[in-house]
Amino acid sequence: MKSILFNRQPDDKPYLISGPCSAETEAQVLETCQRLAATGKVQALRAGIWKPRTKPGGFEGVGTKGLPWLKKASELTGLPVAVEVATAKHVEDCLAFGVDILWVGARTTGNPFSVQEIANVLRGVQVPVLVKNPIHPELELWVGAVERLQKAGLEQVGLIHRGFSSYGNTDFRNAPMWHLPIEMKRRHPEMPLLCDPSHICGRRDTLFGVAQQALNLGFEGNMIESHIDPDNAWSDAKQQITPEVLRDLIEALVWRHETTDQREFLTALASLREQINQLDAEIMQLLGRRMAVAEKIGLYKKENDITILQTSRWNEVLERAQRQGATLGLTHEFVEQYLAAVHLESIARQNRVMEG
Repeated sequence: MKSILFNRQPDDKPYLISGPCSAETEAQVLETCQRLAATGKVQALRAGIWKPRTKPGGFEGVGTKGLPWLKKASELTGLPVAVEVATAKHVEDCLAFGVDILWVGARTTGNPFSVQEIANVLRGVQVPVLVKNPIHPELELWVGAVERLQKAGLEQVGLIHRGFSSYGNTDFRNAPMWHLPIEMKRRHPEMPLLCDPSHICGRRDTLFGVAQQALNLGFEGNMIESHIDPDNAWSDAKQQITPEVLRDLIEALVWRHETTDQREFLTALASLREQINQLDAEIMQLLGRRMAVAEKIGLYKKENDITILQTSRWNEVLERAQRQGATLGLTHEFVEQYLAAVHLESIARQNRVMEG
């Protein structure tokens, strides 16, 4: 039987998975889950059973003994439960205790050997499996993990966006880099995509903004950590909220539909999209002309034994474009990323000229 996450209808409300970062005690799990169920906002419960830590010595989860607690929580609330798995043994234990949904964590997604181990033990088993993005912004690792599970015969494979490690980033624990989950959704439109604001934010005060942005972008829902006593949680205390605070957060979110049948809206949208199409076509024409000029420059450089890369010229182009962009409401980050892509293509064109 398909999970409702994989059998959603156009008018279904956003899907919410919630529960403590870590299962700590049976009492903590049961109280958290019952209070979450009482909100009426949660479709599935979660709790970390095995907790991979960067360094040894920290709390690494209660292990298999926590699975009966989740099973009992499910029986008391009538809600399905979800658990992160990283090894074949984890999967076997979860299946033995009737865990309804499995998810592959970010650290595991980036390790093809581990993903294949999980896929092998799930061969012939139809259980929903959600795949978090890898820690580093490498889309093909995410794609590869999904494909390994699909090749094992799993029909219910979904995605979780939990952000990416970014050196020097201070606004988020893990940078959202929204363009990557958007691209993943473009490649797999049939797969449900959830957001994990808890791991993106790393703190409570910014959870709402990330959860709302995910819904604005058409995500099917969120996974948000909740604890009866967040400040004293055994792991990730700063990013957890009480079930009652979670209820208020969910009630404040604006739920938007992907489309509508209102004729006036559809007509206006079609007109604006046609304008976008025309502008995109003009931009492509201009970029083609720009690359033709870049090739001519490459030819002159070749004839005069001049290197392709000239840092001072690149800085000049970038600074001028950022000044112009600022007057047009374009951020420095966007202008820099756009021009960096154009610059790389120009260098590639000139290099081909150099090589004759």
